[in-house]
Amino acid sequence: MESPTKIHDAEKPPSETQLDLREVVFVIQSQRNSFHVQQAEKLRKDLLLQAQAVQESPPVILLLHTLTDNEGDWSILPLLPYLSSQFGKNSSWIMFLEEGTRVKLHKLHEVLKKFDRRKEWFLGKPLHDEESTIIHHYAFSENPAAFEYPDFSAGWALSISLVNSLTSKIEEEPLKSDFTIDLKHEVALYIWEDGKGPRLTGVAELCTLPEDKPRAQYCATTVSSHSPVCGQPVKSDNIFVAVKTCKKFHSDRVPVVKKTWAKRASLLEYYSDYADPSIPTIDLGVPNTERGHCGKTFAILRRFLSSHVPKTDWLLIVDDDTLISLPRLQALLSCYDSSELVCLGERYGYGLGQGGYSYITGGGGMVFSREAVVQLLVSGCKCYSNDAPDDMVLGMCLNALRVPVTHSPLFHQFLSHTVPSSIRYTHTHTHTHTHTLFT
Repeated sequence: MESPTKIHDAEKPPSETQLDLREVVFVIQSQRNSFHVQQAEKLRKDLLLQAQAVQESPPVILLLHTLTDNEGDWSILPLLPYLSSQFGKNSSWIMFLEEGTRVKLHKLHEVLKKFDRRKEWFLGKPLHDEESTIIHHYAFSENPAAFEYPDFSAGWALSISLVNSLTSKIEEEPLKSDFTIDLKHEVALYIWEDGKGPRLTGVAELCTLPEDKPRAQYCATTVSSHSPVCGQPVKSDNIFVAVKTCKKFHSDRVPVVKKTWAKRASLLEYYSDYADPSIPTIDLGVPNTERGHCGKTFAILRRFLSSHVPKTDWLLIVDDDTLISLPRLQALLSCYDSSELVCLGERYGYGLGQGGYSYITGGGGMVFSREAVVQLLVSGCKCYSNDAPDDMVLGMCLNALRVPVTHSPLFHQFLSHTVPSSIRYTHTHTHTHTHTLFT
């Protein structure tokens, strides 16, 4: 469903209506993993072919992962000074696209012409929270719908005037060392700056309709109608599934796992602080901790490479309150090369504006290729305590090894009802945390 939000009217420039495509800089929010590089290249080539077809000079098209060596570039705000320095004087718009965004270049060109490029514009397809949510720190709890932020999959744009203004702000007051959890919301909050900056302006032509829907003819952007097809799904006996649990959840959480998604797993073990033969669970010799679970996770990594379990290309680590569609995961993994260092899940960040690191949030499930596990353990990476946050420690280690954390929107950490409905309809999740089935 498209957002019911009232779309603001575009403000036409009083005199200027011309916009050369060369004044539009497209930034494809690409990733370093080879599959995602291929997807981004397909989009780049499509944009160039469209420009050629209408005999327009091609726009500038950038792949985000190639721009600088800064790990935090994917969080956008640390990238703005670079974009301002390179394009702040000779461009009018920075248009951000996800690799799955489909663009009708001529229509998008016409849309951008409607806005006075000299003003500070923040354009996108509006989303808003349907209820206050923890991932947004319960912001706007009295009226969650009051604050709008962009659906990145529809594409979103900043006028160069706004990019330059934000760059000045960043240079005067460096970005805080903080968590990056829901990037689109955090970017919108930073731009709005408690009312000092512009709010998101909704643009009806920026859509998340599948490209083959009749109504998509009115859209300048759409999304791909199909998930990427990369060949035969990975066989279930090539994925080793590790479920983290503890004695107090043996009687309530574990039975739910066994009755639902675990039936699809060929190779699965439950790891606990207590060996219960009725399940069965395996005691890894690591005491249970109320939080963190780093010791248990690293014991699982070591066991995965040992002779105690069958050799597989893939390792999936989940909590006992995570629900999974294993067939969807098998299809997804067909797009990835297990000989590469693959670490896949929902990507979060810490301190990205200050040289921090990315990590896969554990609650949504973490997938590792065998090669990635080998490199992690060979590197000497280890927990500083058993109750250290396992996902963040792994993120620090991967960052030190310069191994990319790969994000997929098919993994999700929180309850599905905390996600705006239009995103739930766009993405069919592979993992959802806290005992919630996905659509």
